[in-house]
Amino acid sequence: MKIVLDTNVLVSGIFFTGPPYRILDAWRRGTVQIVLSREILAEYNRVLDELSKKFEGVNVHPVLALLLRSSETVEGEPLAKPVCDDPDDDKFIAAALAGKVDIIVSGDKHLLKVSGYSGVTILRPTAFVERYL
Repeated sequence: MKIVLDTNVLVSGIFFTGPPYRILDAWRRGTVQIVLSREILAEYNRVLDELSKKFEGVNVHPVLALLLRSSETVEGEPLAKPVCDDPDDDKFIAAALAGKVDIIVSGDKHLLKVSGYSGVTILRPTAFVERYL
């Protein structure tokens, strides 16, 4: 099963236990395939770099390297018009459409609000784990 992960889920999965961690563990085991775009990867890099500066001793680079090696990267074409109230979130929908992904896992209210757009379902991490893991 292919999914797109919002940044908040990735960060929570790295730093905490719970559903986001279980999703990353399923990815490591090959149960799910993460799809991302250059724009998503840039956001992952930026956010994780900021967090690693705040929390010295936390090395997020192995996770980023693994994402590059073990994820499917797609060219997420910009959407014709903004879909989310926060247009910066549109990159997740664009990646899902480009990668033919049916599910985005996110806790972001702007993304959750547009669940169903072009057949893409947006699920909170807990809902994804309960339904698919």
